[in-house]
Amino acid sequence: MDLPLVVGVDGSEPSLRAVDWAADEAALRGVPLRLVYASLWERYEGDSLAEDLTDDLDASAEQVTAEAIVRVAANRAALRRPDVEISTDVLPEEAESALVREGRNACALVLGHRGRSGLVEVLLGSVGLSVAAHADCPVIVLRGSHDNRVRAGRHGRVVVGIGDKGTDSAALRFAVQEAGLRDATLEAVRAWRSPAHETTDHPLLVGKPAGAHELRAAEILERALEDVPADVELRRRTVEGPARRVLLAASYEADLLVVGARRNPGHIGLQLGRVAHSLLHHAACVVAVVPERP
Repeated sequence: MDLPLVVGVDGSEPSLRAVDWAADEAALRGVPLRLVYASLWERYEGDSLAEDLTDDLDASAEQVTAEAIVRVAANRAALRRPDVEISTDVLPEEAESALVREGRNACALVLGHRGRSGLVEVLLGSVGLSVAAHADCPVIVLRGSHDNRVRAGRHGRVVVGIGDKGTDSAALRFAVQEAGLRDATLEAVRAWRSPAHETTDHPLLVGKPAGAHELRAAEILERALEDVPADVELRRRTVEGPARRVLLAASYEADLLVVGARRNPGHIGLQLGRVAHSLLHHAACVVAVVPERP
């Protein structure tokens, strides 16, 4: 049985846009779509309801039931992708713990980039950060000015950051799969830096230390990509600079940015790393954080 693609919904417009995107993704993968509302509160309170909800319900109501939220989300997904099997659930518990648990039996989790607070901000909320830091499956956060579509991306490009895991990288395997589903170019990026103590102003040595580090980055990139299927259109890039800055720049020309996040058993606290944390806050496109096991 195929594991479902799980979407966290809360009645906000970003969460319903995530439903649109996830419906397309589920259709591409050929998997069921599961819509989950998780909250300790039975009712939604606030003024940031999505237009779909205010059209469907009494717009003057101050409280909207969780069942109404998932019903509207399910109807929206069914209209968009009638071929996708859809299920819903309302979980009376904290969103972070509920979604992390859902991720144990999901092919991926999809979240909007901000929740129902209604704040106009670029930063990802605490729920998204916590889920991305602890989930056992890839967590996809819909950042940037995506058009709610998966296949027809503006750039036709999936970017993946290449770390030190080589061919054993779960993030790379996920990126290869996503590029294949979208018929998109896979751009593999390896950032490199020349340590400050190796720089010199001597005219005979200028560029040599940096050149050695760039060469090593290219070798790591080649080894990591050696098992990528030949039918995937592949582009390789080594770029000087901090990984988070390099990948942030790459996100402006990507439809999906994939990055790994190390998981250390027994470690307490966020397990994201500075690169993934920064991209979830600031990337210009959809971001997928893929857990990497030791």
